[in-house]
Amino acid sequence: MTATIDSVIGSAAQELQMTTEQLMVEGLRLLLNRRLREINAKIFEITGRYGISSVQEMEERYEAGQIEEAESWRDYQSLDHLQYKQDRLNELIETLE
Repeated sequence: MTATIDSVIGSAAQELQMTTEQLMVEGLRLLLNRRLREINAKIFEITGRYGISSVQEMEERYEAGQIEEAESWRDYQSLDHLQYKQDRLNELIETLE
């Protein structure tokens, strides 16, 4: 299978008049950006639900009693994880530029 993948990558790079390295970097950049858009959409959904912009703001609203923690703790955990993934993907994308 690796030989087939290498062959396809080589053929695609030749067809696109790129080096295999350029093709791999561009493909990786596109994949990371697509995943980042998916994560951003999920973050937007959660933050929109609570009228917040970040997990920190959600935490502040918990402390102020403006958001019921018992009903939203899963969203809080999801948002925290999604923001971590968002930061990590942004770091990876920056290394490709």
